[in-house]
Amino acid sequence: MDAIAARQHLVDDRHYRYRGCAPDEENPRVSAGDPDVPVDAWGPYTDDGAEPQRVRLDREKAALDICGRCPVLALCRTYGNTTAVDEAGVEHLIEPEGILGGELALTRHRALIARRHAATTSILIATEERAGVVVRDLKDARTQQKRAVLAALARETDPEAVAFRAGMDLRTANWHRSALVTLLGLDREHATRDQLLAAAIEHRLIARSTRIRPDGPWPWAAAPTTDGARQRRIAPGRPVELLVPGTETMPRSPRVLAGPRIPAPIPVHRPRPPRVGVQLELPVPARPALTMRATVTRRPVSSPSTVLELA
Repeated sequence: MDAIAARQHLVDDRHYRYRGCAPDEENPRVSAGDPDVPVDAWGPYTDDGAEPQRVRLDREKAALDICGRCPVLALCRTYGNTTAVDEAGVEHLIEPEGILGGELALTRHRALIARRHAATTSILIATEERAGVVVRDLKDARTQQKRAVLAALARETDPEAVAFRAGMDLRTANWHRSALVTLLGLDREHATRDQLLAAAIEHRLIARSTRIRPDGPWPWAAAPTTDGARQRRIAPGRPVELLVPGTETMPRSPRVLAGPRIPAPIPVHRPRPPRVGVQLELPVPARPALTMRATVTRRPVSSPSTVLELA
């Protein structure tokens, strides 16, 4: 439906005159739905300077509350989301500003972007089908958990850090990671983290502008081994950190976390200058010596023994 037809359906409705955003008959400056809400609450801010955030939020909340009980809400929302194509071939909203149909301008713009993305994806899928390319069903790969794993995988290289950033345990994160490898058609035994993220960007599971932290010379494997013996694998040749049993909970040394050890500077020994002056030798008073006497006595006991008593 084009913009003209959508607008005509809205205006011709018999309940259009009872809409909440209409000006009040006695005071045209306030709305008919609530005398405390001005008519300008649904339009864009046009005063000088920037509108305070608290004032804007209160104004939008009052307008949305009135829209919620409007009799022509559905028709107004249809008109608010109507688009047109300009001379450059770009699709845009007919009413890009203001509140229409109980939706903010930002909400309507986001819905338009989502429709554009869905239309572009449909065109690409149809092109691949005509070219004979096998199209995989990526509906299961677009779940919230798998998207969280991909977003965490782009920022972290260690599996434990990926699981922590994704908000799940290590086993669950690795399971989603392995499922993504299978859904994207990669080899579960040899696919690396970079290959998984590149395939996710290609299939638009994550944005192309996502900054990906590099692996370094030793990439992590994208999925655990098929036999489940280890929950993570690394490329051959990567140094392995040795861990002494019983020290798993001990904090690491700051020197290890900071980087390689820096040798301490060699101290320079300088000869002390000779003392100048008169040295007085004072006699040290003698301390009384402590004496201890031991007396050997014999007492009848069950077994022969010697008892020492201190006097």
